[in-house]
Amino acid sequence: MGMEIKRPYVIAGPCSVESRRQLEAAVEALKTLPQVAMVRCGVWKPRTRPGGFDGLGETALQWMSELKRENPELRFCCEVAWPEHVELALAYGIDAVWVGARTTANPFMVQELSEALRGTALPVWVKNAPSPDVRLWIGAIERFKGVGLTDVGAIHRGFDVFKNEGFRNAPLWEVPIELRRAMPEVPILCDPSHIAGRREPLQMLSQTAMDLGFDGLMVEVHPCPQEALTDAQQQITPETLRQLLDGLVMPHTDTAVADDQLRLLREQIDTVDRQMLQLYAARLDLSRQIAQVKAQGNLAVFQPKRWDALLRQRLESARQLGLSPDFVKEIFEKIHVESVRVQEQELHPAKTNSPLTENI
Repeated sequence: MGMEIKRPYVIAGPCSVESRRQLEAAVEALKTLPQVAMVRCGVWKPRTRPGGFDGLGETALQWMSELKRENPELRFCCEVAWPEHVELALAYGIDAVWVGARTTANPFMVQELSEALRGTALPVWVKNAPSPDVRLWIGAIERFKGVGLTDVGAIHRGFDVFKNEGFRNAPLWEVPIELRRAMPEVPILCDPSHIAGRREPLQMLSQTAMDLGFDGLMVEVHPCPQEALTDAQQQITPETLRQLLDGLVMPHTDTAVADDQLRLLREQIDTVDRQMLQLYAARLDLSRQIAQVKAQGNLAVFQPKRWDALLRQRLESARQLGLSPDFVKEIFEKIHVESVRVQEQELHPAKTNSPLTENI
């Protein structure tokens, strides 16, 4: 059995446990929100650069354990990066752990953590690695499942890319969508705090996650965000979290609600997709014919001027049709790479890949 959770499943709490008073204030406020299933608490907080607040470690775990004894209904979640962290989390009765992005990126560390968790029933949430590599994310989840853990979920926190779309970490929603396709049994939460890096987009990002069928959210909440020692710009108050959750529209995940209408529209999409594939096949056939003409004239496969002119024309057509130029540009860049590969293959059948296709 894997995790069985009720949407929206919400994990919320401070980026870092900073003091007993701060933790108690956060817990008291979050207890009043029925949607919050678990309190997240940063315990070990090594920063990107040295000199900042690194967390309180075992002291914070002790406070969490004491609060659990006083409030048996409370459930706590903390990040672990080393086997020693797992041992302490288990010793203090922490209810779940999450694996941070930089840890997920290192299979050696993930394997050590999974071995430390072998034989336990502790739920584990795995954040995506900083790079948009779904295989790395899947691999980390598989390592935890491979030691017998059944409650393993994923957390989408965005990706460190050059063009981050104005966020701290680019959402790149297609990556968690691919994870859901590959591992439909794994619940996925969205961490809008780390995607946004600031408070303003949190509602929009959270709603997008719900629209895409995510199972819930992990949100950073602090009694006084402006005084937070870490990630002050992206933390919100418990009252703001209440407003955010109350403002969410939860779409139905059961398509039977509008099954007949969806069936007709999906049939039309299927028809259009078949037509696009047929046209794409015809285009590649033309590329093969072009390769023969270029060979007769001793012309290079890659023609930069032709490519620049073609791309400008397609982007102008996209604007006239009301399509996103960025979307169309990405499509035609991929088509062009494949066209070059096909032409190279036509001219040099022994080759399986062209060095040109690695860089165009």
